[in-house]
Amino acid sequence: MKVNLAHGAGGETMGELLRTLTNVKNRNAGGIGLESLDDGAVIPVGDKNVVFTTDSHVVRPIFFPGGDIGRIAICGTVNDLAVMGGRPLALSCGMIIEEGFEIIDLERIVRSMDEALTESGAHLVTGDTKVVERGALDKIAINTAGIGIAEKVVRDNGFRPGDRIIVTGTLGDHGLAVLTHREGFEFGEQIRSDVAPVWGLVELALAAGDVHAMKDPTRGGFAHAINDMARKSRTGVIIEEDALPVRRSVRSASEMLGIDPLEVANEGKIVMAVAPGDAESVLSALRTHKYGKEAAIVGKVVEGNRVIMRTRIGGERFIEPPLGDPVPRVC
Repeated sequence: MKVNLAHGAGGETMGELLRTLTNVKNRNAGGIGLESLDDGAVIPVGDKNVVFTTDSHVVRPIFFPGGDIGRIAICGTVNDLAVMGGRPLALSCGMIIEEGFEIIDLERIVRSMDEALTESGAHLVTGDTKVVERGALDKIAINTAGIGIAEKVVRDNGFRPGDRIIVTGTLGDHGLAVLTHREGFEFGEQIRSDVAPVWGLVELALAAGDVHAMKDPTRGGFAHAINDMARKSRTGVIIEEDALPVRRSVRSASEMLGIDPLEVANEGKIVMAVAPGDAESVLSALRTHKYGKEAAIVGKVVEGNRVIMRTRIGGERFIEPPLGDPVPRVC
């Protein structure tokens, strides 16, 4: 068997590759390590919970409506820290650049990274750069790693029956923005990436109520995230289709392209499980933030082992974990 694009696209197929990549004995430093396959690791240092994560970015095209590879490089790592309860502190950046890359584009990417760092409250503190010969790389690849401090560690496996499922905004925006721009479809400014740092949303949610689990629905989208969280928690979930926030433009583009927007990557959203008595207060808090104005309660955790969606027409269907993200090279 050989590695193919589906192995890097999230979903069930990527799980096959991860079984090989995580087959190491030294994968836990006394906290939450690689074996958990969470958004990052937690390493106890004295009385502090240090959250650590890393992410690599190979986006095509590198500039798209609403963002670019630089903004994703910062937000991807910041968000992985945030959904584990970690306040982002410091990031590293490693760049591999193809010979012939335009310096003006590199300057634009770095400016975008700096703007995202300012929003997130984190700092870029170290890095590395390599240049490879023309044709050895598709323009540029960026790796960022980051550390944060968590007063309360939040896992992606904390669902409890009765919990309410909240999403912090509209789904499918990022993947559809990159795909339609890549393929030359004209939607004007109707479809834009949602790439944004989410620590501000997490901070509000944790202060407003009891948050049991969080995950950012990147590769594989909401469908992958909710199935992964339910499987790890050994619970079921019921989702109300009418409650799911999807922009009309994204839904129209998805129907035209034959893509389920629930399987498409987001880069500025969170899926969270909240204690039932705190759901409304958490929702209200999220909606005070510029990135949470369209937050919604979309379902609840139940006993069982499947994710079921109650449809608009009164039926039910399973939300299955995708084999992979139908839109590759978006993060």
